[in-house]
Amino acid sequence: MDISNSTKKEQSTFGIILWIVLISYFLILLNNSLVFASTVQIRRELGMNGVMLSWVSNAYALTFGGFLSLGARLGDIFGRRLALLSGLAIFGLASLLVALSPSAGILIAMRALQGIGGALLAPSTLALLMDTYEGQQRTRAITYYGATAGIGSSLGLIIGGIISSYSSWRLGFLLDADVALVLYAMSVKNVAAGKGQKDQAIDWWGTVTSVIGFSGLVYSINATAYRAGAIIVTIVSLAAFIMIESKTANPLMPLEIFKDNQRSSALVARFFMLGASMAYFFMMPQALQNVFGMSALQAAIAFLPLTVVQFIISLFVARLTFRFSNTAVLIAGAVIDAAGLAMGAVIGIEEGYLLGVALPMVFIGLGQGLIMSPLTVAGVAGTRGDIAGAASGAV
Repeated sequence: MDISNSTKKEQSTFGIILWIVLISYFLILLNNSLVFASTVQIRRELGMNGVMLSWVSNAYALTFGGFLSLGARLGDIFGRRLALLSGLAIFGLASLLVALSPSAGILIAMRALQGIGGALLAPSTLALLMDTYEGQQRTRAITYYGATAGIGSSLGLIIGGIISSYSSWRLGFLLDADVALVLYAMSVKNVAAGKGQKDQAIDWWGTVTSVIGFSGLVYSINATAYRAGAIIVTIVSLAAFIMIESKTANPLMPLEIFKDNQRSSALVARFFMLGASMAYFFMMPQALQNVFGMSALQAAIAFLPLTVVQFIISLFVARLTFRFSNTAVLIAGAVIDAAGLAMGAVIGIEEGYLLGVALPMVFIGLGQGLIMSPLTVAGVAGTRGDIAGAASGAV
């Protein structure tokens, strides 16, 4: 356990740990939002075609997805503090190098390095939250974690829009590096050095097959060439990964995480919900700029019907789950989110911003605001402390 018992017993205040967790999560959201808001400017400055531009996001997703299981398990073995500091250091350095990239190739490579940093950072923050808080305090902390998705996306798009409209997109990634540096200093001072489970060996065969398998999965979804081969490699690698994890004494991804129906259902739901959400956030800013001639800042402001509604409803999710149950709120959110996406597809952007974009965004924001926290709670429900990092990685 990485946090002292005295910290865990505090019931009157959340302390600095929650701020470190939320700002770290905001850093990841800010990074994605900067890319979404800056794609048009990046494409123009570096002379990218559509395929190369997509790899500014895909390169990050490839390494983030591929190394996430390893990053999560390293936090269990070596302690949350080391995983958190390593993730912040790699993420911050990569952000600086992205800002200084002289060409499209180097930019894409540094985005891949950012993904490795994110793969260490993301699960360590959620696991740190689980280690620190219990009971209703943990539920409230996870609610704030979910609410950060709303305000983080909103602020990130606006910050990215302002930077792209009045300065260079490179300034945004310098901002990423600065935030990572501040977080590193906060974590060194306030996050206790945990013992971890250093007596456990790293599951190297599981690591190799998971990196190949999950990277292949991302590539097979996003790439334009050799997709059939990538799918075959993915199936073979993930099948081998599951076989290894079922037999090894210290699995990279303990399969007991998936034996609980609640957790498994939450993970599947999260996969499809975020698949739709990230695609929407990547494509819509470009559509708003290309169809309506908006600037990057105007396109960011145009997202406010979604992000503001998501943030506001997120603040009430804890009360709703206590009253109606986590499952009921989750189902309601999924239905509303799907309705909003369907509405946008049926009406179409050509019908104008208010009817074709803003109205569906209200439903999407409402649905996602109801979904995020319950999915997170369900995804880590009932996990032991020694596999909290692996469970967070799965989420």
